[in-house]
Amino acid sequence: MNKHLKLAFMVAPILAVVGFIAADYYEENEASENKIIMLEPEGHCDVANKSCVLISGEFKVNVSDEAGVTEVNSTFPLDSATLFLVDKSDKMTPFPLGMKKSPYYWRSNTPLGSLVANKGDSYKLRLIAKIKGGQYIGEFYTQTVK
Repeated sequence: MNKHLKLAFMVAPILAVVGFIAADYYEENEASENKIIMLEPEGHCDVANKSCVLISGEFKVNVSDEAGVTEVNSTFPLDSATLFLVDKSDKMTPFPLGMKKSPYYWRSNTPLGSLVANKGDSYKLRLIAKIKGGQYIGEFYTQTVK
């Protein structure tokens, strides 16, 4: 075995470890960059009956309202969540949601329950969920099933 081959066997493990660490830093940097991802409703959205799911790939968000408390739960932990109620003239009213027990569950008192109390009425909602610099944004209509 010549001296070049011996040197290669000594340097190769060091280069492999340094490459692994550099790739990890690169991936972490990419994940923290600001991104906007659209959430789409999975079928019909009925917030009052707890059957409103928004999806984007493997990420799912469930929006429900019970007794004036609107709750959002997700498949991944959120950094923050804000629900916007949008009236007929496209004026938005923001409702920042507070963490309930864990970063998977967020809630706030909203007038959403009284707005969709009549069966057949629909109401426009917007949701912004933030995860590590990425913003998941969804616009959807909620409607109580007759």
